[in-house]
Amino acid sequence: MVVSRCAAALLLLVLAGCGRGQAATPEDVEVSVGAQQVPVHPTQYCLDGEGKRYSGTPPIIEVSPDSPITLTVPASVARQGWSVQVFDEKLEEPLGEVDVPKGETVFKKINTSDVVPVAYYLVVVEKKGGACGEFSGAWPVGFLRAGGDLSGTPSG
Repeated sequence: MVVSRCAAALLLLVLAGCGRGQAATPEDVEVSVGAQQVPVHPTQYCLDGEGKRYSGTPPIIEVSPDSPITLTVPASVARQGWSVQVFDEKLEEPLGEVDVPKGETVFKKINTSDVVPVAYYLVVVEKKGGACGEFSGAWPVGFLRAGGDLSGTPSG
């Protein structure tokens, strides 16, 4: 009877330890503009070999003109490779894309005035491949420069 209690306790510990590994969640991308540091959650991500989509609203950061933007990705995204896609204020029309050299976790070669509209989105996109094949991770973040609104119409 003592043996079976020990076996049951050991089995419970093993199962509890395995459960921790299965609770993996996608990592955030960090966006910094001036003193603002904003974590950005993915809208889609490859987790444990399965492509998943997530609901939620991307953050929108109010920024001053000509402010440097720093994008920092998890090491796993840097190893896979990534790019920064530029979209309009509705996150519908692509305006451009910048490839980041594979292995780099930080991208600093963009500022808030590099995009013509006053309201726009940057989307960090992990390169396709790996465990999920054609599926890739995506982290969108919106920017609103001083003097504009999300409709794209400059304010007076």
